[in-house]
Amino acid sequence: MSNQVEQLIRTAGQLANAGRWDEAERTWLEVRRLEPRNPKALFSLGVHALQRGELAPAIELLRSARAVAPADPVILMTLVNAFARQGDREAEHEVIEATLALDAYFLPALLARAHWMERYGRASAAATMYRNALKVAPPPSHWPAQLKPQLEHARDVVERYTKALGEHLETKLAATRAALDPSVAGRWQEAAAIVTGRSKPFVSESNQLLVPRLPAIPFFDRSHFPWIGEFEAKTDAIRAELLAALQSQQDRFNPYIAYGKGDPVNQWRELNHSLRWSAFHLWRGGVPVQENLQLCPLTSEALALVPQVAIGGLCPNAMFSALAPRTHIPPHNGETNARLVAHLPLIVPDGCWLRVGYERHEWKVGEVVVFDDTLEHEAMNGSDELRVVLIFDVWNPLLAPAERDMVRAMTAAVREFQ
Repeated sequence: MSNQVEQLIRTAGQLANAGRWDEAERTWLEVRRLEPRNPKALFSLGVHALQRGELAPAIELLRSARAVAPADPVILMTLVNAFARQGDREAEHEVIEATLALDAYFLPALLARAHWMERYGRASAAATMYRNALKVAPPPSHWPAQLKPQLEHARDVVERYTKALGEHLETKLAATRAALDPSVAGRWQEAAAIVTGRSKPFVSESNQLLVPRLPAIPFFDRSHFPWIGEFEAKTDAIRAELLAALQSQQDRFNPYIAYGKGDPVNQWRELNHSLRWSAFHLWRGGVPVQENLQLCPLTSEALALVPQVAIGGLCPNAMFSALAPRTHIPPHNGETNARLVAHLPLIVPDGCWLRVGYERHEWKVGEVVVFDDTLEHEAMNGSDELRVVLIFDVWNPLLAPAERDMVRAMTAAVREFQ
């Protein structure tokens, strides 16, 4: 490219940026005179013609630009726009597919494909494609200004489609669902949510030891734990010891999240070293906190009713977990699915909940709930009061005694090697 052409291209760009369209177009014509196959001149002249509504000349120029620069996504997407305005369905589709063949994750082309499907009566396929485009897109706060209207439309289409499909499934499956045993009804509600796109599949993700082939059960049925009834009967005594600790032992409630400087805190940034989520530890990482146990002898006796999970360096754990008003524990995963986590709710104002996987649970004072914390879970205190639960570990009842021995042996061997 000659120096003269380079200078003319810079000048044309400056004139266009200043809104001096006629002068810019004349400059582009001069570039084309000097270099008839210059892709920038062909493209820019095509855009000028498109702005004037001269579709046929615009398409001819843009096709010429594409022939010279077949992998330029801006040229391709402008040509898509021109064919759409002309109503040339097949040509528009061909260019969209050619663009995605170059980059299957190019967001403008994904949106264009979805829009094409929507316009030509393929509503379900369009909703699926819009959903795929939204997965590729950045978070809404970072949506590019030029794509924001299309992305907002995509979100609206997906929400409407999801709602309509959910209502359709509710109607069609009502009779079949009514025949289900209550113990399995929850997983079919979750299956419907996954089919409609309202939820994702939740699988066990352990930070330390994952035991393969254990089912990913969010909340376990009480029948697995014969000690629960006797344990719950001690709620008043345990709650009294908690209230005493809150009254006179506040200094023993420590931030539950305590990453050091330089550690990647990720979702824990707001709670790191914060008393908004604090714990009065009774057992921690398999070690008894004797001073706190002595302050809470009845709670200690109650915990003795539970078959102790002994995984060196990890379990048992037991604590009064205090969540301050208007505090959210973000989604996270636990250490191993060999153990489960139990909650005995002690102080639970309205507006508090726990989500494990797809299922959302509202605590009730005195009612133990046992869940697999290796499934993504989060908790919320949406009230203006303190929420406190007693948290402790239990063995996953689906592990045989010999497998529990294997858990202990494997974790010990890993620690020895490290």
